[in-house]
Amino acid sequence: MRSGFVPVVGRPNVGKSTLVNALVGSKVSITSKRPQTTRNTIRGVLTGDDFQIVFVDTPGLHKPRTALGSRLNQLVHGSLADADVVLFVIDASGPIGPGDRRIAASLAESGTPVVVAVNKVDAASTSEIAEQLSTAAEWDFAAYVPVSALTKDVTGIVDELTVRLPEGPMFFPADAVTDQPDKFLAGEIIREKFLDRLREELPHSLAVAV
Repeated sequence: MRSGFVPVVGRPNVGKSTLVNALVGSKVSITSKRPQTTRNTIRGVLTGDDFQIVFVDTPGLHKPRTALGSRLNQLVHGSLADADVVLFVIDASGPIGPGDRRIAASLAESGTPVVVAVNKVDAASTSEIAEQLSTAAEWDFAAYVPVSALTKDVTGIVDELTVRLPEGPMFFPADAVTDQPDKFLAGEIIREKFLDRLREELPHSLAVAV
């Protein structure tokens, strides 16, 4: 049995939460077009015959302008400290920018194996995807996998992660998909609906208590 913790990191709005949901096969993390929707580290669990991957969905890494932004970045760096493998998500539909490069440099220094998911290939041309893969390959990480979290085309990621996990025990029951309590999930879904439907009318610092 191979098992371990895999933080999912990247800039805001590259599709980290959507990718975690697609990999786990269940909605464990809310999604929104607004950046910094994820406010906590959310764990999603995927169990196979001989492996268990605990994905840790994290807030988007960015240059913080507020105390909240600094706190969200701290959550990400805290999750990386316990990582067995890191899943680094970049956007195939836009150019690799300074934010991506800062994250890549930080991950390279960590010494932890990194698998790069080139997400949103459904919204990119073949040439754009090829360019992203070529540019990202300069980072010399463990593997690069083109995916579309939106269409659930995530073939290959699980295999690339599993072979790099250490041997270990199952951390959660085989049928678990998250460790979050039902009340938390309900509150997050309510927050997602408010963010999507009220848009600019609603403060981005919305919190929901159930």
